[in-house]
Amino acid sequence: MPELNSHAEAVRVVVVDDQELFRRGLTMLLGVEPDIEVVGEAGDGNSAIELALETVPDVVLLDVRMPKRSGLEACMRIKEQVPSTRIIMLTVSDEEGDLYEAVKNGASGYLLKDSSIDEVAQAIRVVAEGQSLISPSMAAKLIDEFKEISRSDREAGAAPRLTDRELEVLRLVAKGLNNREVAKQLFISENTVKNHVRNILDKLQLHSRMEAVMYAVREKLLDIP
Repeated sequence: MPELNSHAEAVRVVVVDDQELFRRGLTMLLGVEPDIEVVGEAGDGNSAIELALETVPDVVLLDVRMPKRSGLEACMRIKEQVPSTRIIMLTVSDEEGDLYEAVKNGASGYLLKDSSIDEVAQAIRVVAEGQSLISPSMAAKLIDEFKEISRSDREAGAAPRLTDRELEVLRLVAKGLNNREVAKQLFISENTVKNHVRNILDKLQLHSRMEAVMYAVREKLLDIP
């Protein structure tokens, strides 16, 4: 593994959870990571929004269920007011509804609370780079949810034309693969994958990888049974 560049800028993170013990523990453990800096903590949805506006972090770790305002509502408000901030939802639930709502409201990732600290730290790094972080099992549930929605949402006109290679990339992204894994499957460079994803988003006029998957399922661009 390459040595961490000590001059590299740390990923600035805000931790939001109403369980103080969990929140403090997570903050302390992340503080040990040399490339991650926790810049604030909050215990409810309203405080999370205020803190995001005040600190403009790179990533917010956001509990789904909280008092005053839910994590899902806070996620939507933070994305509206601080669009550069990436959001990872932390939850004890892997219900499809929660997952769909989180992505719909702008979340880039979704992790269960029993994830290891290494998994959380890696999720922060991946999301800070602009990728989505959703496990393959959750991606499968997400696609099921999108298919249900697509059955009652048929008002689309002609879909923008994606190349065969772009469709291949989109299919793998839909399975929950990250850029490196997609590159390995297709025998192309990671940089080429990034370019394909950027082109897909530009063509579809969308903002995130998961939005692209939602669109593709709705428009029947993917061969999903």
